[in-house]
Amino acid sequence: MINPFRRQLLPFAAVCLAAAGTCWTPNGASAQSLPTPQMPQVMVVTGSHEPVSLDRLAADVVLIDRATIETTTADSVADLLRREAGVQISRNGGPGQSSGALLRGAASVNTVVLVDGVRIGSATLGFAQLDALSPTQVDHIEVLRGPGSSLFGADAVGGVVQIFTRRGSHGAHLDAQAAVGGYGSSDVSAALSGAAGPWDYAVSAGRERSRGVSALRPGDTFGNYNPDTDGYGLTTAQARIGLTPSPGHRIGLTLLASRLNAQYDGAEYLPPDFLQDPTPDFRNRLTTNVATLDWRGVLGPALTASARVAHSVDDLHSGGSVVERFRTVRDRMTAQIAWQAGAVGEVIGAVEHVQESARASSFSSDAGRRTNSIVVALEGTAGGWSWQADLRHDDSSDVGGVGTARLGGSLRLSPQWRLRALAGTTFRAPSFNDLYYPGYGVATLRPERGRSVEVGVNWREGPSEVAATLYRNRVRDLIGYESDPAACPADPSYSFGCARNLSRARLQGATLSGHHQAGALGLRAQLDLVDATDEATGHRLARRAAHQGSLSTDWTAGRWTFGASLLRIGSRPDGGAQLPAETTLDLSALWRLSTRWQLQAKLLNATDTDVQPALDYQGLGRQAWLMLRYQGGP
Repeated sequence: MINPFRRQLLPFAAVCLAAAGTCWTPNGASAQSLPTPQMPQVMVVTGSHEPVSLDRLAADVVLIDRATIETTTADSVADLLRREAGVQISRNGGPGQSSGALLRGAASVNTVVLVDGVRIGSATLGFAQLDALSPTQVDHIEVLRGPGSSLFGADAVGGVVQIFTRRGSHGAHLDAQAAVGGYGSSDVSAALSGAAGPWDYAVSAGRERSRGVSALRPGDTFGNYNPDTDGYGLTTAQARIGLTPSPGHRIGLTLLASRLNAQYDGAEYLPPDFLQDPTPDFRNRLTTNVATLDWRGVLGPALTASARVAHSVDDLHSGGSVVERFRTVRDRMTAQIAWQAGAVGEVIGAVEHVQESARASSFSSDAGRRTNSIVVALEGTAGGWSWQADLRHDDSSDVGGVGTARLGGSLRLSPQWRLRALAGTTFRAPSFNDLYYPGYGVATLRPERGRSVEVGVNWREGPSEVAATLYRNRVRDLIGYESDPAACPADPSYSFGCARNLSRARLQGATLSGHHQAGALGLRAQLDLVDATDEATGHRLARRAAHQGSLSTDWTAGRWTFGASLLRIGSRPDGGAQLPAETTLDLSALWRLSTRWQLQAKLLNATDTDVQPALDYQGLGRQAWLMLRYQGGP
C-alpha cells in the first residue's frame, strides 16, 4: 500500500476553488465583489455556525460557485464534486445510478448531505443519493472536508456537502437551457428569479433523461447481468420566496422536489422454484421533498438570531416484479443566537430537535428516532490570529447521549501565507437497517466514534493560490457485516450473520489544490492522497483509491472559451478484486452568440476509457453534448 505522506507532492500543487472577489451570504445570495482585490473576502457557512470568511477558517472548506457549475464538463452533482472538490464517489453504474460521496476515505454513510441547511437522504440505507439532485437546481456548493459532528450532529465523520439552491436578487432574471447528448440523453431546465419591494423569489424546473448502458457487465459475479440498457429520468422543481418586513430581518420559504426513475440490473428468487431470474425491469423510483420555513434577524448591535422549521421526505420504491419500499421522514426545528462579545469573539448558542421515522416493507413495524441537541461555540479573530471552538451534545432515543467537540485556529504569517490546524471528534449513529433489518440488524449496536486532527497551509498572491492539508482520523467501532452466526445474538434469524461493531479504521492522507490565472488562460489542479485502512486486517477499505487527481484548463479568446479536464482515479479494492486505475479526458468549447445567448459543445470521456465505478458495474463511454443557454436580466 502506498503511504500518501511519502508521495512527491510538489508537482501537483494547485489553488483553492473559491471564487475570487465574490462574497456569499448565509442564504446563498451573491453579494457584490469586495473592494480589496488583493484579499477578497469569500464567505461560507458550512465550516462554522455563522457566516465566516474562508481566510479565517481553520477547517478545510471548498466553495464551488455558480460560474464553475455553468462551465464544468461534469454531468451530475456527483461528478461535479469529485472534479472540483476532490471527493471520491461510489456509484453502481453510470449517471442516475445509486451514488454516494466518500470524503477523506470515510464511507458514504459518514458524509452528511444538506440542501439549504436541511439534511436529506435515507435513514434506512444511511446515505443520500446524489444523483437525485440536478446541477441546474444549484446556486453553489460548499464542501467541508473533515470533522463536522460538532456542527451537524451524527454521521459527519468524513465531512459535509451542503448544496444551496438559487435565491432572487434585484430585477428579474430568466435562465434557460436545452441540451442533447449521446446515449439518448437530454436536459431541459428554466429558472426565474428576482426581487420586488420587500419580496424576493426564485423558481426553477428541469427534466433530464438518458438511455444509458447496462449497469452491469456481462459475466458479473452474481449472475445478475441483463443486456437491456439501464437509463434514468430525473424531474426537479424548486421555489424560494423571501420577505424582508424590516431592515435586518428576513422570512423565507423553500420548497424542493425531485423524482428519479432509474433502471438497474438485479435478480429475483420467486416461488415456486426459487430460481434466479435477472430478466425483470428493475427500477429505483426515488422521491425527495423538502419544505423549510426560516427566519433570520438582527436583534441589536451585537445580537443576531435565526430559527428554522424543516420537513423532508425520501421515499424509495426499489425492485422488479416485487417492489420494496424505504421511506424516511425528518422533522427538524432549530434556534440559534449569536452574540458579538468584543475581544473574546462571537459566542453562539443553539438548540435543535429532530424527529426521524422510517417505514420499510421489510420491517415488522415503523422505526423512529428522536434527537435533542445543544451547541455552544466561540469564534473570533485578533490581528493575524483566528480561532473557533464547538461543543455539542446529542441525546438520541436509540444510542443515548453523545458529545462531540472541535478546536482549531489559523495564523496569518504574512499577506500571502496562512497556517491552520483543527482537531475534532465525530460519531456515526447506526442506520435503521443496521438496527432493525430482519436477519441483519442488531438493536444494541454502538455508534461509530472518530478522532480527527489536521494541519494546513494556504498561500495566495495575485491570481495564484495554493492550499495543502494533512489529516489523520481514527474511527473505532466500525459497523459492518459479521458472517459468523456464533458472534451474533442467539436468534435463528441470524443464521447467515448480522450487523456488528467489527473493527477500527485509520483514515489519513493529504490534499493539495491550486489555481493560477495568466491572462486569458486559467489552470486548476487538485490531488488527493488517501490511506484508508482497516486496522484489524491491514487491508485498504473497499472502493477507496489511494490517489485521485484532476487537472483542468480554460482559455478565452474573444467570444470563445475552450476547456479541458483530466481526471485520474487510482486502483481500488472492491469485492475481493482490484479495480484498475482510470484516466478520463473531457473537452468543451463555448461560443457566446450575444450577451444573453451561449452555445456549448462538450465531449466527455473523449478517449473512450473503460470506466468501472464499482466491481462488475460500468459507466458511460465517449459522449458528446450540445447545449444552448439563455441568460436574461437587468
